[in-house]
Amino acid sequence: MTLTVDLFYSFRSPYSYLALPKTLGLVKDYDLDVNLRPVYPLAVRVPGFFKKANPQFARYVVRDSTRVAEYQNIPFRFPRPDPIVQDMTTLEVAAEQPYIHRLTRLGAMAQLEGRSLAFTLAIARVLWDGSVAGWNEGDHLARAAETAGFDLAAMDAAISADADRYERVIAENEKDHAASGHWGVPTFVFENEPFFGQDRIDLLLWRMQGKGLTKR
Repeated sequence: MTLTVDLFYSFRSPYSYLALPKTLGLVKDYDLDVNLRPVYPLAVRVPGFFKKANPQFARYVVRDSTRVAEYQNIPFRFPRPDPIVQDMTTLEVAAEQPYIHRLTRLGAMAQLEGRSLAFTLAIARVLWDGSVAGWNEGDHLARAAETAGFDLAAMDAAISADADRYERVIAENEKDHAASGHWGVPTFVFENEPFFGQDRIDLLLWRMQGKGLTKR
């Protein structure tokens, strides 16, 4: 019997990106469906979050995510530009967020089509693997989307025509994410039990095996 797990994902989160290789490994090796559900980053979901957080928080995330990538041999560099428009000196988050709104709505569209994991993997590599400077320019995203079977221009047009439809999907994702018992990303939810962080995938696998997960 195929098991299903939700994955609440942010396109700005380094740990969300770092969770993708193991997640893909699970899908490849086990009779498992992963329903990737994009949510907005904390910087957008929780106004003032970074101003209230310990000043060492952001610095530690940079250091830790970089060494996790090195340890796991995952190509990694923080996106250029940052998907969030934010002054990292004052930590002020801009009211207009063109990058993260576009990325998250695109992810929501892929979710509605039942192919959000494939889409997100393709797009996330462009942002995070260090091979592209200016991921938002030229045809970087279009070519990445095409490798996953998506027409980016058609997706952008559909979203422009009815942005509210995709905002409702994101809002529902965020509601269910909060109801799961955690607020961070990546959070996997299996049978209403949350597993937060890319370092909890092995624990998630153990739980699912106890519930009958089988190899392909």
